[in-house]
This record gives sequence, C-alpha cells and structure tokens, in this order.
Amino acid sequence: MENNVNKNIMPAERIGMVSEYYFSRKLKEVAKLNAMGKDIISLAIGSPDMPPSENTVRKLCEVAQRPDTHGYQPTMGTPELRNAMAGFYKRWYDVELDPETEILPLIGSKEGILHVTLAFVNPGEEVLVPNPGYPTYTSLSRILGVNVVNYNLLEKNKWQPDFDELEKTDLSRVKLMWTNYPNMPTGGNAMTETYRKLTDFAHRHNIVIVNDNPYSMILNDKPISLLQVPGAKECCIEFNSMSKSHNMPGWRVGLCASNPTFIKWILKIKSNIDSGTFRGLQLAAAEAYGNDDEWHRKANIETYANRRRHAEKIMDTLGCTYDKAQTGMFLWGRIPDKYADAEELTENVLHNARVFITPGFIFGSNGKRYIRISLCAKEEKISEALHRISQNKDKL
Repeated sequence: MENNVNKNIMPAERIGMVSEYYFSRKLKEVAKLNAMGKDIISLAIGSPDMPPSENTVRKLCEVAQRPDTHGYQPTMGTPELRNAMAGFYKRWYDVELDPETEILPLIGSKEGILHVTLAFVNPGEEVLVPNPGYPTYTSLSRILGVNVVNYNLLEKNKWQPDFDELEKTDLSRVKLMWTNYPNMPTGGNAMTETYRKLTDFAHRHNIVIVNDNPYSMILNDKPISLLQVPGAKECCIEFNSMSKSHNMPGWRVGLCASNPTFIKWILKIKSNIDSGTFRGLQLAAAEAYGNDDEWHRKANIETYANRRRHAEKIMDTLGCTYDKAQTGMFLWGRIPDKYADAEELTENVLHNARVFITPGFIFGSNGKRYIRISLCAKEEKISEALHRISQNKDKL
C-alpha cells in the first residue's frame, strides 16, 4: 500500500529515544505463528489468568446497574477506596496511612511512574534505575528527557543494591531512585535491611526512593513494605497494585503512598492528565481489599506454588540454574554457558518447542544470561510446555 504520510512531517525527537516494547513486538510474531497453526504456549507475560474474588465482581455489577454512578469521579479517588487502601496497608504491613492525605489511587503503577517522574525530575536531571529492572523505568524517563543512570543488581548480592558502589556514583543530579522489591524479573525478595539502607541513603543524599511493590503477596508468607522503616515516609514513595495480588491486571487499580507533601505534588500532575476511575471499579476494588486470608492463600500461594514446580522442571531440562528461595510470579534462571546469550536459547525454544519464554536481556545488560518463565498459565499448559521442551531437547 502506498505510504500517504507527508514526508515533511517528522515525529518528536523522543520517538527516537525508545523502541517498540519487546512484548508488543514479539506477541505479533507469536500471533502469526499461531495463525499458521503452531499453537504457541506463552510463558512470557506476567498477566494473572485467574479471576478476582466473586464478591469483587459482584460489587462491580451491582454498582454499574445504578443510574447515578456513571459520572466523573474525583481524581483523588473515592473515600471508600482510599480507606480500603489504608486498611490493606495496616492489615498486611502494619503501616499507618492517612487515607485523606497519604494515599493516591492510580490507574496502575505504570501511570504512577509517569506522574512521579513529572512531579520530581526536570529534563536533564537524573534517575537511578536498576539493571536488570522493569523496562518502563527507563523508557518513560527517556521520553520525558530524564537521564538514566543504571545501578547493578547481581546474583552474588541476592539482587540487592550494592551500596558501596552507589556511594561512589556521582549523585549530584540524581532526583529519584527506582527500586522494586520483591524484584521483577529476578525474584529477589524484599529485605528489611535493604529498606533501612535505602532510607538512610535517601536522607543523606536528598534522593527520593520510589519502591514498586506489586509482588509482595505472591509466593511470599511475610510481605513487607519500605514504609515500615522509621523515617521512610519522609523521603520515600511506595507503589502497590491490585494487578498481581488480587488478579485484577485489566482493572488498572494501584496506589501511591507517601507523605502529604509528596502526594500533593503528584496529585497536581495527575489531575492535569487524567480523570477519576469509574465509580464501579473503585467500589469493587475497595471490596477486593477485604478478601479474606484464605482467598489470598489459595490464589497467591498455593496456585503459584503448584505451577512453580512445573516451571522448575523446565529450568532443569534446559540446564538452567536458579534460586529456589525467589518469590513472585516468575522463575528467573541462569542459562548454560553453551549459549551465546539468552535470546539464542529462547528463540530455539520458541521455534523448535513452540514455547514462548522471556530472554533476560530486555531487562538490562545484567540479564543477558538469564531467562524468565511466567507462572501466569494453567498447570496443564506449563506441564505441556515441559513436555514439548523435553521432546525437543536435542534441538535446543
């Protein structure tokens, strides 16, 4: 088809600073393979495949049927939702938050990354981003004209920051430091000692720590929060999300928690970008925060533990090594030395065994010799993936 774009119209320079998201590009390839009858099993995306609790869905349907619930909602969120979020933090982390001033509901954590960066960082200033880490920390920073300074996460350090290395870094223009514990993609768990060191680091260098904390409930009996550390609220922000912990990825409900001043600054940005979420979603989310312990045990512990056993067998079959103590909804493993990099292995698995798993390089250079297997697939699918890989092991 002829290209009808006016050749004198050029995109903004920021378009050249980012590439199409890996999964956006790769899923198109997988869709083509499926259209050819290849029946690819995807163990790549971290999108929970289980439903929310029944009472959550029931509340959404109930509110949606009311004639008076379809208008604009406050950007700050409804009192019901903010109170439920504060209750969630008190119940699971023993952290006191004022629902009026210390919580801001988000349309997912990805939105929060945008708003916090806009609220705290000027173009040309710097942010610290983990390597490996969630790619959006880097891509959104670049889109906004912010310079990214990577800090290393290494297996020998249990994927925790190397504070000696950080202290040697030029921090004069750093405004934010992104952290993510329990860590994605590595599964490194949150540690109170790390949180204490981060809080001290933030105070001494006048840097805002932003901890992304959506995985604390998954395969983890003792979820913790950065905000448990005394003094953390003065210089830190924490994101949390219902996507993973409550099986609500498409609902786009998350939260930002911090001190009242930081929340005001972020709200100032947010209120100029979006409007409040549909009331039915907010009230249903508030209902979901009341899920009992049994629901969380089955959904977040038992289900993923059963799936994890199959994923570990896949890692074993591929000759990968991994830490059995890792948490979260992925399994992260180091590839054998015979492969040039992780993508060589994952491409072999995709085209010869018809299983899509994630190469670690997309999370940063420290991930180039690792692969990630998602646990967001039914046991029978992961078991079938294991069978296919085992049957085609000589081609991998």
